This record gives sequence, C-alpha cells and structure tokens, in this order.
Amino acid sequence: MSGLIERVLERVLADGEGITVDKAMELNDKCSADELADAADKVRRRWSGNDIDTCSIVNARSGRCPEDCKWCAQSCHHHTGVAEYAVIPEEKAMEAARINACRGVRRYSLVTSGRKVSSSDIDKFCDIYRKVGRETSLYLCASMGLLGLEELKKLKEAGVRRYHCNLETSASFFPTLCTTHTHADKLRTIALARSIGMEICCGGIIGMGENMRQRLELAREARDAGATSIPVNILIPIPGTPLESVPLIPEEEIVRTAALFRLIAPKCTIRFAGGRMRLSRDTMRRMLLGGVNGSLVGDMLTTVGNTLDDDIRLFAQTGYGCLPQEQA
Repeated sequence: MSGLIERVLERVLADGEGITVDKAMELNDKCSADELADAADKVRRRWSGNDIDTCSIVNARSGRCPEDCKWCAQSCHHHTGVAEYAVIPEEKAMEAARINACRGVRRYSLVTSGRKVSSSDIDKFCDIYRKVGRETSLYLCASMGLLGLEELKKLKEAGVRRYHCNLETSASFFPTLCTTHTHADKLRTIALARSIGMEICCGGIIGMGENMRQRLELAREARDAGATSIPVNILIPIPGTPLESVPLIPEEEIVRTAALFRLIAPKCTIRFAGGRMRLSRDTMRRMLLGGVNGSLVGDMLTTVGNTLDDDIRLFAQTGYGCLPQEQA
C-alpha cells in the first residue's frame, strides 16, 4: 500500500470517522483498485465483522408512477412494458416472506412505485406487515416513497423498523434526472422517519452519467442523512427509459466506487443491490472483500437477480456468515 492510503487507513481504523469527498477523490486518483479494496476490507472487518446482512424485497405496487425519474421502468412517462398493479395480494406477499424466512434471509421489505402510498393503502400494507411479524422473525423494512409523519408512524406501529428512501444520486446531479420531486423532498422524509426512531436505508444508483465526485457525494450525503445501510445499485439501462443508451461503467470503476463508499461511511452496511448480476463472479468476490457487507437477494423489482443458492455459496466462499434473523 502507498503511504497515502496507509495514513488514511490508520485513522479510519482508529476512530471510525469517514473520509471527505476530497480525500476520496485523491485516493481514487493515486491508488489502484486493489489498494482501495484491500483498505476497505480492513475497515469493513474492523467495524462490521464477517457477517453479511441479507434483505429480500417484494414489488408490492408496480407501475403507474407519475414521477419522471429517467432511470425507472415504472414511470408512466416511459414505455417499458412493466407489470402494473396496485396493492399486492396478501397471500403473495406472505408466500415470499415465508420462503425468505425459511432460507435464513434477515430482512424483508415491501417496495412500492409512485410518489407515495396513500393513507388507505398504508393500512392495507400494515395488515400484511403485522401478519409477517406474527408468522416469521424477519426484520421488517419499508420503501413507500415520500411519506409524511402519520403514514410513517402507522408503519412503525405495524412493526416496520427501517425505512428505505434512496437519494438515487448526489444533490448536484439529481435535477438532471428527475423534475417531479427533489433531493430535498427525500431528505425531508428521511428526517421524519429518523424522528420517530426508524433506522434509515439510503443509497442510490451508479452509472447514470454522473462523474466519480458526484458518486462519492452521494455516499457522503447518505451517511450524513443518518443511513445505517447504503444500497449500491448499478444501472441496467432499460429499453423505453431515457437512460436506455447510457454506456455501462467498467467493473473496475464499480470496485473503486464500493471501496470508497466504505471509506466514506466506515460503519454503514454497504449493500449490493440491483444490477450486480451483470458483474463477473471475480468482481463480486473482489467487492465482498473490498467494502461490501450486505446484499439484496432474489429478484430486484423490475430486473432479475441472482439466485439465493448462488448468493449463499458466494458469501461462504468469501468468508461470510449470514446474520441470524434473531439478531435484528
């Protein structure tokens, strides 16, 4: 390792304080991808250990979204052929919960399209959450848009302990990708969820045309918003969306990004999310030994994920154990 990254690593290992975006950019310019990943792995082991945090998501309301997010297959502004339905049938949601609980997945989240879920639909989702809570030991999460305080309180009372609201990209790049809501709108919902004692899962998508600084700004903004989990989605350009022709970012750049996210947010879960199925097995191993210590498992809303069996083998090969549900 170079003297620069050794000095940074010594400090982060000692105090757990994340580095600045400027320092992360300096490391990116002067260090190899392997140097960054090796340092990030040391930080992960120091602050998070060798357990991987698994989460399964269910597409609980699909399509018909009035927002104009350029990356999203579910926006009504784009023509992608995505499935459209309102509230998922309770039994279908329960079937997914039971399967994931039996396979040892730790977390379970209902994820909905749209700006926000109405109060009446929140009640329907809360009924599902209560049933999941009664029948499984899954740790319950929710991702339901720009909710207000009362809707968030209903979710918490139904057993939801973590709220997910991605910033998607940095504040400086967000206006080029969405005009129907703002970065500040997202931060407002995150602050409300934190105010009632919910944990926060907050990350975004890389590869949408942002530069590395903007990508690292996203990590800092998520950390500063109070995220305990930062999902890293990799854009899969979807035909029919405005980003359908965006070039794929190189795998080495993805390795660098995950490692620098870890150095910016040393104590957070840096989580594999959508898009990782396009990565080689070697790249996924490098990232699991390079800062990543959490993963969505199964399908990812509108794209297909890795199989759970494949993931379990991959985690074992890289020295991870899965966090038990009872440790939630």
